Amino acid sequence: MYEFMSNGSLDSFLRADGSRLDWNTLFQIAKGIARGLEYLHQDCNTRIVHFDIKPHNILLNEEFIPKISDFGLAKLCKWKESIVSVTGIRGTAGYMAPEVFFKSFGGASHKSDVYSYGMMVLEMAGARKNNNSTSMSDTYFPDWIYKKVEGGDDLGVDGVTTEEEEELCRMMVMVGLWCIQSDPLERPSISKVVEMLEGSFQSLQIPPRHFWSSPTRSAQSTSSSAIDSSNRDKVLTMQA
Repeated sequence: MYEFMSNGSLDSFLRADGSRLDWNTLFQIAKGIARGLEYLHQDCNTRIVHFDIKPHNILLNEEFIPKISDFGLAKLCKWKESIVSVTGIRGTAGYMAPEVFFKSFGGASHKSDVYSYGMMVLEMAGARKNNNSTSMSDTYFPDWIYKKVEGGDDLGVDGVTTEEEEELCRMMVMVGLWCIQSDPLERPSISKVVEMLEGSFQSLQIPPRHFWSSPTRSAQSTSSSAIDSSNRDKVLTMQA
């Protein structure tokens, strides 16, 4: 028997033809998902790496409390081992971490879920939808939103009408950018993500601009990618 999730998937509220959730609800959903991942990564007897975190796999109950679903690609990971042995591609293009494609970025791990979470949070904040550039794929939207954050510019996100909403939006964007750092060591643990979301916006620092250009859905199997490899060996204090 399963709990009935009356509000369906988060994906339905992010589509252009769907109903838009208010910013406080979106923010609380983002925190709830982070706490759910924290349970999988930190509180289970055996760490569980989901490998397919995306809006379609987040279900919402009548109070918009999120639940992570679809564990078909999940892997168990022993506590003393940070790297998960995987064969083939796991996840959905656009949300997959670079190390899932290329071993040169490091092995797949719980930090791969953090990357997927970051891409999803940026989408929740509207960063992907509002990148209307015709000269580049939507895959590159992190670079677009980073420039706005770095310059202190208006994010141009729909539905932001108050200072409180602007702060929630910027907080989600900032956390998302931290989570999608190309080097897994530069990403925060999911516990740190929860801490960031429960803290103040003023305490957040702008992350390095180290993003990987992931393949589009139409070019998943043949894509090759590049990254600004400067300071690849830099390990931040935010690592797990």
